[in-house]
Amino acid sequence: MSSPKVRGRRRLRIALISLVTVFVLLVAGVVGFGWYYSGQLLEPENSRPGYRDTVTSSAAGTVTLAESRVSALPGRWGLVWPGGGAEVGPVTRRSQGSVVRELVGQAPPDGTRVRLETSVWATDPRTALGLEHEDVRVPTELGDAPAWLVPATSSTWVVAVHGRGGTRAEALRVTPTLHDLGLPVLAVTYRNDEGAPRSPDGLYHLGDTEWRDVEAAVRFARDRGARDVVLYGWSMGGAIVGQFLTRSADAPLVRAVVLDAPVVSWTDTLELQSRNRGVPEQLVPIAELVSDWRADLEFDRFDLADHPPAHRPPTLLFHGGADGTVPVGSSRELAAAAPRLDWPVRYVEVPAAEHTAAWNVDPDAYEEAVTEFLDSVDTIR
Repeated sequence: MSSPKVRGRRRLRIALISLVTVFVLLVAGVVGFGWYYSGQLLEPENSRPGYRDTVTSSAAGTVTLAESRVSALPGRWGLVWPGGGAEVGPVTRRSQGSVVRELVGQAPPDGTRVRLETSVWATDPRTALGLEHEDVRVPTELGDAPAWLVPATSSTWVVAVHGRGGTRAEALRVTPTLHDLGLPVLAVTYRNDEGAPRSPDGLYHLGDTEWRDVEAAVRFARDRGARDVVLYGWSMGGAIVGQFLTRSADAPLVRAVVLDAPVVSWTDTLELQSRNRGVPEQLVPIAELVSDWRADLEFDRFDLADHPPAHRPPTLLFHGGADGTVPVGSSRELAAAAPRLDWPVRYVEVPAAEHTAAWNVDPDAYEEAVTEFLDSVDTIR
């Protein structure tokens, strides 16, 4: 029989092993969360949403969807399913768990899983809008990236930068307005887009490297006759534009900027998305730390209110008041800080709009705001 002293040592050893085991498991869990969340943020294959809504029936000019938060959103949207797409208009009727929307095009069979996208059209400028365009290749440091060039008469070009997980088709909603103003539109792709070169590590860098692809596009425009440019960015495209203005030697060529639901603070954005997932905000720094380790990111760099770009041209800033992806509060704070930053920012908030859906909710008002802004900064020449 062991002595009390031996038994005490044994109990202490067991207690210490248990504590170390719990600590290791806790650390592993935290690191595992950080790795998972960083993967959701950085890995391109995780950037596209699934098909969460369902078509229940269709008739001439209408489609009926099972009611959900998304299927009942106001405005004009793209209706997308594997292998197909159409355009849907406003909700015309709601009843018994269903919503009926206007339909342009052919609906998929009943029971098909679909999603609504702010990019109304998934084709090219000619097919979607009847606008002639040129398929061009922009030479970037990683290789040629495809782009659409919609020609016009002005020597000021618009370089349009889509958001994370999006495509250059995001620019099609505003291309007719810009074309009517005489502005050529270069709708670009960047690293890790379909058809564009992959980054060396295969990861998004949230604007920290993608800005160099936009720099290549600006130089392409200059070499094709542009005297200056307007940068137009949606969501992460706004973060890319911000880094271009901060870090590119070609930033002085930018005459004006339009940002739509931009990421102007990745930390604020991650905190909002953690709340959406029921994850404690205290874990966001862990996700940032792991993302920094994986992709060499400095998250503070992206906070444009605290770290404004070196070049601050007149900027039109849209944001939806119902945005559940990128916090509207960050855009409000940037707009409020703009006077002390010596940054001429015109802020337009669309109360009912979800993420990058300000145009979708009210195309006429959106296009009027864009036209008035670009007229006011004398971009058309």
